[in-house]
Formats: sequence, structure tokens, C-alpha cells
Amino acid sequence: MARTLYVGNLPWKTKAEDLTEVFSRYGTVLESRIITDKQTGRSRGFGFVEVNDEDADGMIAALNGTELEGRVITVNEARPREQYQ
Repeated sequence: MARTLYVGNLPWKTKAEDLTEVFSRYGTVLESRIITDKQTGRSRGFGFVEVNDEDADGMIAALNGTELEGRVITVNEARPREQYQ
């Protein structure tokens, strides 16, 4: 089973491949993505990494509060997306 991790406070130039590289040091990364602004295409400064369930807690513990390209990142389990009515 897989879990999705939220990664916040990312440097603007961070790419999905960068997230995969960093997180794969601590386990298996199934998918990573950077959230971009729909109009400009620029990063919004956060992203998501889908990982194996058994690797998730270790990744959070290892990476939350660490520095990535000069910025201290936040890593935690992603919350379900709010349903808009």
C-alpha cells in the first residue's frame, strides 16, 4: 500500500525529479509531483511524494525540518483533499 507525503516550503526551482532523488535515499518513491500555478506554471512551493507505506514514517522522521537548497522543508502525511461543493 502507498501513502502520500506533503512537502512544503520548497525552493521555487525544485523539480519532481529532485524530490524523488532526496526521498529515495530513505525508501521507495512511487511518484513525486510539484504543484504549480495554473496561470503562470510556476511552482507554488509545495509538492507531494507517494511512497511505500512501510517507508513513510522513516522518511517523515528523516526529512522533516531538514534543509533543501537553503530552505527548511516541512514533511508530513498529506491530508485528504477537501471536497468542494
